[in-house]
Amino acid sequence: MLSTLNEGARSEVDVDIAGLVDIYATSGQAELEKRIADRIALTPSQGSTPHYLLANGAGEAIAGDIASWPALDARISEAGVIAIGQHSEAFARAVQLGPDLRLVVARRIDGNDAVLGNVALAFASAGSFFVVIVALLGRLAALGLQRRIGQINSAFRDPEAESELEHRGEGDEIDELASHSAKALRRQRNLMEAYRETSEQLAHEMRTPLSHLDNRLLKALQSGPDPKVGERLIEARTEIKRLVQTLESLLDIASSKTRRGDAAGLEPVDLSALILRICDLYSGSAEETGHELICDVEPGIIVDGEEHQLGRLVTNLLDNALKYVPPGGRIEVVLTQGPQLVIRDNGPGIAPSDRLRIFERFYRGRASISETHGSGLGLALAQAIAERHGLSLTLDETKKGASFRLS
Repeated sequence: MLSTLNEGARSEVDVDIAGLVDIYATSGQAELEKRIADRIALTPSQGSTPHYLLANGAGEAIAGDIASWPALDARISEAGVIAIGQHSEAFARAVQLGPDLRLVVARRIDGNDAVLGNVALAFASAGSFFVVIVALLGRLAALGLQRRIGQINSAFRDPEAESELEHRGEGDEIDELASHSAKALRRQRNLMEAYRETSEQLAHEMRTPLSHLDNRLLKALQSGPDPKVGERLIEARTEIKRLVQTLESLLDIASSKTRRGDAAGLEPVDLSALILRICDLYSGSAEETGHELICDVEPGIIVDGEEHQLGRLVTNLLDNALKYVPPGGRIEVVLTQGPQLVIRDNGPGIAPSDRLRIFERFYRGRASISETHGSGLGLALAQAIAERHGLSLTLDETKKGASFRLS
């Protein structure tokens, strides 16, 4: 832009010189001096300010407002930038009018810097305004995107909100993602319902004949059979009860896993009071088996959950401890804020080879293989219940005994 402005000044100088040379040629030096005086008297409202110097061959001023002859050679019509006063610059051209007469015409160009400054300021203002508008629109778009992504996340956290993802009307990729998410959630819910219905039906179909069989065995026992036959009947009834318990544990594990992450049915539970009640209930059993049961429970710890399921988790861990810790051993139950529940003992512990598989269904460690009781589902069920409540059940590294941590 500066080059364009300077080129404009150069053109104005050349046109002005051509006009003055023509005046000199047609009307003489006196008319030229008069016209220069008129032009100096008239300050243009637009464009650069003109300056003149009509001088003799020695450079002495005859007319004009330039103080002295600049370093321009009039004989070759030299042009260049000259100083006007102490603070201004001008583009000038010198021409030889006669053997003892020469002329300089100049146009100030220092005002071009101000023009450039104003243009730069205008561009900066417009640019800043544009940036602010773009930033504002970008922020609004980001908030809208964040809100829509948040709705999708909410639907995954709460499947009941799945219907809100349908029919958004935007028609963009986010809508497509929301639609696919809604369909996936609906398909998952239908599969879970079908799985739950099938499991319940299967449990009913298995539990009913087992109950009939148990009743028949009971009637056979009541008829006064031979003692050896009676002993076998009692063993058969025990096996039936174990099968029913295994079946119910499998159903509980399946139910807990299918409801993992589902907040439906959860309500505030006073975990401190629940643990204290269980400790009080197990204190008698521990005393009978010769164990020392220590409970250290911080009061007022509340969690969202199903109380009977959380109670089953704790009792499963305590049952395991009472089963495998020899008489005279110590069992500790510690509940702290978090919540963090630790049930540890000083028993034989769990072999390193069993640690990675101890929570698998039907897996029984080497120490329990010789046991006739137990299905290998207690810890699997405890972990499934923990996951159902958004918690984790882990086995701590210990040098002696076993330590289970719920957090």
